[in-house]
Amino acid sequence: MKKVGRIIIFSILILVVLMTFKFLWDESREQVARYEIVTPRIGTVENTVVATGNIEPRNKILIKPQISGIINNVRKEAGESIQKGEIIANVKVTTEMGELNAAESRLRVAEINLNQIQMDFRRQQMLYNREVISRNEFEISEAAYRKAVEEQQNAKDALDIVKYGVAKRFSRISNTQIRSTTSGTVLNLPIKEGDYVIQSNVFNEGTTIAAVADMTDLIFRGSVDETEVHLLKNKMPVRIKIGAISDKVFRAYIEYIAPEGKRENGTVLYEIKATLHVPDSVLIRADYSANGEILIRRARNTILIPEASVEFSEGLTYVYVLTSEGKEQVFERRQVRVGLSDGVNIQIRKGISLDDKVRGLQLD
Repeated sequence: MKKVGRIIIFSILILVVLMTFKFLWDESREQVARYEIVTPRIGTVENTVVATGNIEPRNKILIKPQISGIINNVRKEAGESIQKGEIIANVKVTTEMGELNAAESRLRVAEINLNQIQMDFRRQQMLYNREVISRNEFEISEAAYRKAVEEQQNAKDALDIVKYGVAKRFSRISNTQIRSTTSGTVLNLPIKEGDYVIQSNVFNEGTTIAAVADMTDLIFRGSVDETEVHLLKNKMPVRIKIGAISDKVFRAYIEYIAPEGKRENGTVLYEIKATLHVPDSVLIRADYSANGEILIRRARNTILIPEASVEFSEGLTYVYVLTSEGKEQVFERRQVRVGLSDGVNIQIRKGISLDDKVRGLQLD
């Protein structure tokens, strides 16, 4: 039994040695590389510049109040159409006691002054009718009376404005009614009844009542890298692809290229704007994300191969053309002249034909 055990152990050791030897032999042998074979084809290649951005209305108007107060009636909603002059909301004026007291005091003083001057004017008028005073003296008295009447009216208007936001005699053009200054679509309505709003003036931008824009006049606003902006010109065609409408491509034309760039994350970007043509049957919303492809050059009906199949060396370009294929693939290094590339395929202007077979990527 011991002899049998020794034979088994010896046999296992021999088997391990043989397997190790085979493994080392296989590892020491040179592996024969195999490559994908690419056949040149006829096609079209384009050079494009891609701008990333979004769709915007050409003109978006922010409606601001001309008086401070509290919103007490909102007549429109976001998404609704609106015409120029239509009322969006009403503002109820909030009266400050200091302003109210000053306005009331001004009116009382103006009325006292008017009463005094009115009595003087009537006496002067009676004396003039009796030819006791000259016409010049009478006209001076009459002018003073008219000034007093005008001051009283101005004081009344000032009090009405403090109380109601508008003088009663001008109530038909009340600035408590917030009206749209343009026709279009209400994009945003950030106020609601009960909100306090601040008037727009030279010191304050004021509260935005609504954002209104003509959604039939849209533009693409995007950014282009500084290394590519020199390739662009006004009126160049742009193919717009909108993320939310992935099945359609829209036409546009460059109308503006920024003369100054902006640095973002270490890169200088230049803004472009393009006029967008949208069919009536398509609904596009403001601020949709979009990409714009600007065609720089195009080569049609030309020989194409994958750019990965081209070797770039010391300013020259080469491909490896298959000469024989058996257990090993044999290739000939051949210089070629290349043209346009789109990053995937490259144009071959000279050096190979459609009958040639070109070395591609190495197979696993």
